[in-house]
Amino acid sequence: MVRGKVEMKRIENASSRQVSFSKRRNGMLKKAYELSVLCDAEVALIIFSPKGRLYEFSSSNMQKSIQKYLESRRNRNTGIEVEEHMQQLKNEAELMSKKIELLENSHRKLLGHNLGDCSMEELQETENKLEKTINTIRSRK
Repeated sequence: MVRGKVEMKRIENASSRQVSFSKRRNGMLKKAYELSVLCDAEVALIIFSPKGRLYEFSSSNMQKSIQKYLESRRNRNTGIEVEEHMQQLKNEAELMSKKIELLENSHRKLLGHNLGDCSMEELQETENKLEKTINTIRSRK
């Protein structure tokens, strides 16, 4: 005999809901126990009933399991933050290297190097920069 598929929605009848909660809670606790025994896994399960009653299972100490979980979460978040920060620094370094390259090219042009591969507009721009710089120096003197 095949079971029918259960639709995942809230059970409206209160007594049916309570019966279903009890059966499924017991099933979850049993599965947690089986997982811990068969796979030698550290398992901690916490269930609160609709009325707020606590049900728990732990293959070892519950407090130690919770501490281990919190520490793992903290380390995972720290790892993600470090990764994001490293990516941001890499992007920033890439932008800076591009700016440095542009400034070095501009500096070479101002010194008169590598002018053979410049367009007329670039040469005019370089000449204007040099004239402005000369005028600034003369006005200071």
